Amino acid sequence: MSGNERPCCFEFRRRVEFHETDLAGIVHFSNFYRYMETAEHAFLRSLGHSIHEQVGEAEIGWPRVRASCQFRRPVRYDDVLTIRLSIEEIRTRSVRYGFRFFVDPDDPPVAEGEVVTVCVRFGRHGIEPIPIPGPVRTGLEKARDAAGE
Repeated sequence: MSGNERPCCFEFRRRVEFHETDLAGIVHFSNFYRYMETAEHAFLRSLGHSIHEQVGEAEIGWPRVRASCQFRRPVRYDDVLTIRLSIEEIRTRSVRYGFRFFVDPDDPPVAEGEVVTVCVRFGRHGIEPIPIPGPVRTGLEKARDAAGE
């Protein structure tokens, strides 16, 4: 499947702000990582969850353990980015998201990224990885499965 045809679970749009560009007028690469995180947070909210929430007795969060991005074409001030999030893999304790960035949704992606997050519990003894709680896993699986239809 081409980058335009891969199923996505969530689509998020945002306009590029002037302060996100470098001296050449191009979006600084570091902002793509922020865009991925913002899209992930909006996706989780769309499922009724948060990046940091109470689930049963556990206060959970989702730190990143890996992030990467490949840049294919420049993006400039005032461009409207369409960010398509897909769930590439759900494991016992982690989720791997894929992100595709478009200025024109009919063209190939201008960038593609990936983020791996791990579900953790915050407690008296620090942070520990835990299995993804049932309600969160159910929401993630439903979104993934619905995108594949």
